[in-house]
Amino acid sequence: MAANEVYQYSIVSALMDGVASHGTPIARVLAHGDHGLGTFRHMVGEMIVLDGAVHQMKADGSVERVTDPAATVTPFATVTRFRPTARARAAVRGKAGLQQLLTRLFPKARNHFLCVRMDGVFRAVEVRTAGGQACAREGMVDVCARQTTHRFEGVRGTIVGFRCPAYVMGVNVAGDHFHFITDDRRRGGHILSFETEGEVDVAAAQMSNFHLELPTEDDEFNEATLVLQAEGIKEAEG
Repeated sequence: MAANEVYQYSIVSALMDGVASHGTPIARVLAHGDHGLGTFRHMVGEMIVLDGAVHQMKADGSVERVTDPAATVTPFATVTRFRPTARARAAVRGKAGLQQLLTRLFPKARNHFLCVRMDGVFRAVEVRTAGGQACAREGMVDVCARQTTHRFEGVRGTIVGFRCPAYVMGVNVAGDHFHFITDDRRRGGHILSFETEGEVDVAAAQMSNFHLELPTEDDEFNEATLVLQAEGIKEAEG
């Protein structure tokens, strides 16, 4: 794939219906991108793909690098070959502040995808991590109801994520979806809130090409209803 094209395996509505027992090897996902987000088999932890390396962020707040992506499976992931087309150095107070900054950088991207990376020191970052399904086909809302939250203060790290247009809700997560990892790659999770400590480096790119691969030969996916649960997705994703 060319730079700044979105590749996605499966859809968020499948996770909502508990389709997470199978998936695709992460090595296949990395063939399409070096920057992105996802989860792992049975929704055990959060995935962050940064500079081509894959990390699993666990329910206790710890992080483990995936050393064998050919043998590790993901039921859902979104990646791109990230090549920034806009950069800024700015203080960012939370998701609302980031939304304003991205709108200023990309004033005509309301109906396009954006890929984002932020590097610097963060005054506070609150994250959550899901511990995984308690049984087969348990949906994402129930899985996330048992999530753990962690707060990191005065940490240097990286935020990775996407802004997706409203019309893809259910295929992906409409709006902003970000994960965080510390510079030492030891802590992280799905961002609930954050605030920078002064200015950080922000890099972003607007994307207009979207490639979707759906699971095949997967009974869970074939039997799922895949009805849009917009409020449930918003609840699960924070």
